[in-house]
Amino acid sequence: MSDKEKLQAVRARIDALDEQVQALISERAACAQRIAELKNNNAGEVNFYRPEREADVLRKVIARNQGPLSGEDMARLFREIMSACLALEQPMRIAYLGPEGTFTQAAALKHFGHAVQTQAHQAIDEVFREVESGACHYGVVPVENSSEGMVTHTLDMFLHSPLQIVGEVQLRVHHNLLSKSELVDVRVVYAHRQALAQCREWLDAHLAGVEHVAVNSNAEAARRAGLEAGAAAIASREAADIYGLKILESTIEDEPDNTTRFLVIGRAAVPPSGEDKTSLLVSAPNRPGALYELLAPFSRHGISMTRIESRPSRRGMWEYVFFVDIAGHAREAKVAAALQELATEAAMLKVLGSYPRAVL
Repeated sequence: MSDKEKLQAVRARIDALDEQVQALISERAACAQRIAELKNNNAGEVNFYRPEREADVLRKVIARNQGPLSGEDMARLFREIMSACLALEQPMRIAYLGPEGTFTQAAALKHFGHAVQTQAHQAIDEVFREVESGACHYGVVPVENSSEGMVTHTLDMFLHSPLQIVGEVQLRVHHNLLSKSELVDVRVVYAHRQALAQCREWLDAHLAGVEHVAVNSNAEAARRAGLEAGAAAIASREAADIYGLKILESTIEDEPDNTTRFLVIGRAAVPPSGEDKTSLLVSAPNRPGALYELLAPFSRHGISMTRIESRPSRRGMWEYVFFVDIAGHAREAKVAAALQELATEAAMLKVLGSYPRAVL
């Protein structure tokens, strides 16, 4: 058999496999429709989106993957299949920190897939309000960056919001310098303040003396750069396409592993998935050793604390609240026992949510 005949045979095999894959996806979609019918018939079953179920499916996809595609690539494909199937049950509206083209929108699409309706909002508190009111099913907000730390406004919103954390997204962030002008003509750079901080060394080396202007989001920076001669923005490649800008320089972030963590917020608690985190808001009474007493229950019950961050409580001078992430779900016996002990020691304890660890 000649190479040409072998090539034709392989292509014919691909065509046959495509037919099988398409038929199986259609069968899966029909099952999703059947699930929707059963849920509609059951008045007690109102949650179409099940974060713990999706996390479990994606973990199994990665575990059984044998290549040549990577486990992450395979999971992304399944995420989009699940997204399209879920849209047959109920199209979801997802609020995010906008405008269009932000990294928060990219995080929302990474988590929910492209079959959802994303709605941009100009401030983090607006995202919270949209979800609280029921106008959107879920929201996505940034919470921390690997090099610049916590997004304090997101943390502050949890002080009074009834919303639960139902998921997390980790997104590798690559910053690009965008403009309609040439690099030598750039006189001002717009960006979110964290993006400016994450690209500080590159800006100092290549655009010394150029004005830096902080705005609400990198997408807003791109929008402004598209309207002004001599203006540039730090933003994503998607923002360059949306706002008609050239990429003058790519990957200008100072840290090559620059990663931002986002939280998915919703109105209902999430059951255990098997690999979970729990986030807490806790304040200590004003006495010596109070913080040690707050952390001791985690040690006694063998629970790993993955993050602690302090914020002023705004209730009195030098009073602080702590945002704490721990491994495990609040329904697990040892976590529940630790939280029960913690409640007796803390001046205030609020469980912000238990949710699956980021899969991708």
